[in-house]
Amino acid sequence: MTDAAELRRRTQELLAAHPPASTDRLDFLRARFDAGLAWVHYPEGLGGLGAPRSLQVVVDAELEAAGAPDNDPRRIGIGLGMAAPTILKYGTEEQKQRFLRPLWTGEEVWCQLFSEPGAGSDLAALGTRAVREGDTWVVNGQKVWTSSAHLARWAILIARTDPDVPKHAGITYFLCDMTDPGVEVRPLRQITGEAEFNEVFLTDVRIPDSRRLGEVGDGWRVAQTTLNNERVAIGGMRLPREGGMIGPVAKTWRDRPELRTHDLHQRLLKLWVDAEVSRFTAERLRQQLVAGQPGPEGAGMKLAFARLNQEISGLEVELRGEEGLLYDDWTMRRPEQVDFTGRDAGYRYLRSKGNSIEGGTSEVLLNIVAERVLGLPAEPRTDKDVAWKDLAR
Repeated sequence: MTDAAELRRRTQELLAAHPPASTDRLDFLRARFDAGLAWVHYPEGLGGLGAPRSLQVVVDAELEAAGAPDNDPRRIGIGLGMAAPTILKYGTEEQKQRFLRPLWTGEEVWCQLFSEPGAGSDLAALGTRAVREGDTWVVNGQKVWTSSAHLARWAILIARTDPDVPKHAGITYFLCDMTDPGVEVRPLRQITGEAEFNEVFLTDVRIPDSRRLGEVGDGWRVAQTTLNNERVAIGGMRLPREGGMIGPVAKTWRDRPELRTHDLHQRLLKLWVDAEVSRFTAERLRQQLVAGQPGPEGAGMKLAFARLNQEISGLEVELRGEEGLLYDDWTMRRPEQVDFTGRDAGYRYLRSKGNSIEGGTSEVLLNIVAERVLGLPAEPRTDKDVAWKDLAR
């Protein structure tokens, strides 16, 4: 299935059988998945047709022109961008059949239980334990910075299953039901006033071995698939010209000539060009994905995303002068998604501070680019052959 004309024909058949104007939104999304038009590069029966990834735009354009509903990708981004490709690569056939369809339609929201209070940048040092009891794993520990945990039905979880081996070797990857007994979600209020993040406490949570993803002790390798896809999802999103953070600043510049200065003009021009370079680089990265799984190049895109957002939002606050010091609403809320462009300049400025932390800190990503992209010598590691239980904590 590599022909664009054939994909258009199948899309028109879907629209004829399920007219968007008269079909329930969820029913349409289910029908689209079953027709193989959800993500065309996935295998048949799993929302795809085994077609090249590059042909997804053909389907999307036809559906958009017809006014068809989408699956609200911003709300379910963790499932789409992180859980799905990992399940596809490492999941059993039963796991793929069970999870991919409701994940794509948005019926089941996902979150990520990776970072911990003592294991963020050094993720492999995580201490959440999973102990096997027959066909069940009993999990105890704490996770933090968990986006959408208050909405999620499922979570991708990594836990330590063998403390007697070096830290990267004793980790296993699980799919955790967030409604299970022992899972407690607490909000983490951020500098924006909202609590889109959470901390999650796991107390004697029992996970069947059938929800293990990959082999026991192979969780770090499985997690790399998740993390590589996460960086591409964050830093490599498709944007139109002046999409993202640069758009509101450019609009303010055009609409408010009284705010302009020569210095601000020079800085805006530089950031506008940087945003365009980043946008085209992200497009090139997405094209490279046609050949296989994302690699360490996604770390560079995530780095650029964080730097640009912080610099652009800082310029916007300066451009607006006294208005830039205002803030629209400090109400404690639990949002379903991050809305950078739907709020004011103050929100964008504060929220962008988290961009250099979430999805991998900029310091860690710089190391990845240095070692895996540029081929520079790796930093010395004194803990490489030390069992996790013997590490200083």
